[in-house]
Amino acid sequence: MTIALVAPIQVVAAQYIVVDPHSGLAISGFDPVAYFTDAKARFGTDTYEYRHDGTTWRFRNEGNRAAFAENPDVYTPRFGGYDPVAIARGVSVAGHPQIWLIVGQRLYLFYSDEARAEFAKQPERIIDTAERRWPAVERTLAH
Repeated sequence: MTIALVAPIQVVAAQYIVVDPHSGLAISGFDPVAYFTDAKARFGTDTYEYRHDGTTWRFRNEGNRAAFAENPDVYTPRFGGYDPVAIARGVSVAGHPQIWLIVGQRLYLFYSDEARAEFAKQPERIIDTAERRWPAVERTLAH
């Protein structure tokens, strides 16, 4: 099942993180650490929030919040939550927090199940291409 974003995203210029424009939360309030610890996309709560580079992140528990605070680069979705398949094509498309994969100890979010399946077939090739194109794509994002 493909899940589309209901509203346009806001971009935080410091690191170009996909932020929900209504709540102001990074990756729509999903706990970025839970993908690694629970192997599931899980919502965080307002009890466990952490502000990093101008963006508010939510977590399921204090341990997850502490892990993120200690190593935000480990848990922040690669490309700020933008779909790496789209970036490899030279465009920015926000990934959906419920369509994801972890590859090489990095979290990737995808716009659709089809994009995730394409990525899963050749992750290294897509990552390499996306990394080369990311600087140009970044320049097109709202500031």
